[in-house]
Amino acid sequence: AGVVAFSDDGDPVSNSLVMRHALDYGYMLSLPIIDHCEDKELSGGGIINEGRVSAREDLKGIPAAAEEIMVARDLILAKLTGARVHIAHVSTCGCVELIRRAKEEGVLVTAEVTPHHLTLTEERIMGNANVIAVSRSSERSEEGAKQSRYDTNAKVNPPLRTKDDIKCLIRGLKEGVIDAIATDHAPHTFGDKNCELGLAAFGISGFETALGSLMDLVHRGEINLTTLVSKLTCEPARIISKDSELGTLEVGAPADITIFDPARGWVVDSARFASKGKNTPFDGYKLRGKVM
Repeated sequence: AGVVAFSDDGDPVSNSLVMRHALDYGYMLSLPIIDHCEDKELSGGGIINEGRVSAREDLKGIPAAAEEIMVARDLILAKLTGARVHIAHVSTCGCVELIRRAKEEGVLVTAEVTPHHLTLTEERIMGNANVIAVSRSSERSEEGAKQSRYDTNAKVNPPLRTKDDIKCLIRGLKEGVIDAIATDHAPHTFGDKNCELGLAAFGISGFETALGSLMDLVHRGEINLTTLVSKLTCEPARIISKDSELGTLEVGAPADITIFDPARGWVVDSARFASKGKNTPFDGYKLRGKVM
């Protein structure tokens, strides 16, 4: 019917036997299981990364272990069944190392990371411009930050982590441990986010800022342009369709082409997004690199 994978899509499978059955069926159909890894017993009620900021602000944290425990379990089950598993939105150093070891052991695992986990730290929930990749520039965004103590647009699951996690994720990309960059695009209504932090929905509308936010990694020499383009195009295409012409520039292949200016500066204005979701922590940031 054209199905390319099966996913729990943010509602993790807590029962190990059910996950084993899913992997068994995925193996029979030669299709991957796309896995949101979260132990909800550990993460339940959490709002941001468990660490310095959550302790300082007295906010319920989501520990890295909540993600890593499920990654470890599903890598073990993938090895047991011989099935393909794809780990979605990796966010911690521990997960990168688990995936690295699994690949070395021959487990059929691929993984992705999001633009926001590569560029923003846990501090961003404070409405601060403490961002690894880009800088805030507009007066409008500074005024918006003063209206609320927290920026609900930076509330995402898994949560934004630390500078050390970002370094590990970038290294994992360059070394091929992480195969792809995916936006985890999660548009929400104004009401979903315009509320107190604990009630706000998780998710970032990330499609329209993906390239611009990531290009700063290229401009700073942390990743080369060829690697970035590959991780956004042909490598994710291979994960969902090994025999497809998607993600190639072959004659006769689908013309899924993006033209961009790597040096073009622009200021993010969520009001001009094509997406109905305007929920972005990059609103008002000046980015360099624009889809034309």
